[in-house]
Amino acid sequence: MVTGMACIQDPDVVEHFSSKLEEIRSKLLSQAVGEMIDTEEELRQAHRQFFKSVKDTCSKKCKEDETMFETFQVYRRDLEHIRALIKEKQDRIPETLSELEEKEIQKETMIRNINRLKEGQAKKRELIISQNKANKARLKNLNKAKQVFQDWLGLEIRKIHGEKLQFVFRNINHKDPEGAYTFILRINEEGSYEVVSCDPPLENMALLERRLQETKNFSAFLANVRKEFSS
Repeated sequence: MVTGMACIQDPDVVEHFSSKLEEIRSKLLSQAVGEMIDTEEELRQAHRQFFKSVKDTCSKKCKEDETMFETFQVYRRDLEHIRALIKEKQDRIPETLSELEEKEIQKETMIRNINRLKEGQAKKRELIISQNKANKARLKNLNKAKQVFQDWLGLEIRKIHGEKLQFVFRNINHKDPEGAYTFILRINEEGSYEVVSCDPPLENMALLERRLQETKNFSAFLANVRKEFSS
């Protein structure tokens, strides 16, 4: 016991022990500090990696949001354009309906006008046919009268330009039997006889023409004209 205590109290032993303790403490401290540094570096690396990951995720999310926002803006502009077109078409509906109604009225008016024209043309055709029949009958009578007057009264009938007839009387003036007394006759649009000219002029030709219109007696008309030329 005394020997052990004596050893502890030995300065060399104490110094050696203290040195060992210091060495152990320094070693443990160095080891602990090294572990702390390593741990801190690992934490720093993990922190950097985490923030890099967060940054990449945020950047990607931001780009996705920007793309989505741009897409939304495009859709919004398209929707506004479509709404504007719809509104424009809706605003034009009354005008379009009015134009359609006006065109329908014009169509009905045109149909009525066409029907009236058709009816008018049909009536004109009927009138022309009737006039042609009447003219043929008149020409037939004229031909009969022509032969009679040509044989007995020295009358010559000529067809001239414009669907007119020239009546030439001779044997009126005994001093000049071949002297010609003429008048030109035509049938007008109404189908009536009309004296175009007379040579020499007769004062009563208008009266004779009016009687012809009333009586339709062409033979009497020619006889009266010859009588007027002879007077």
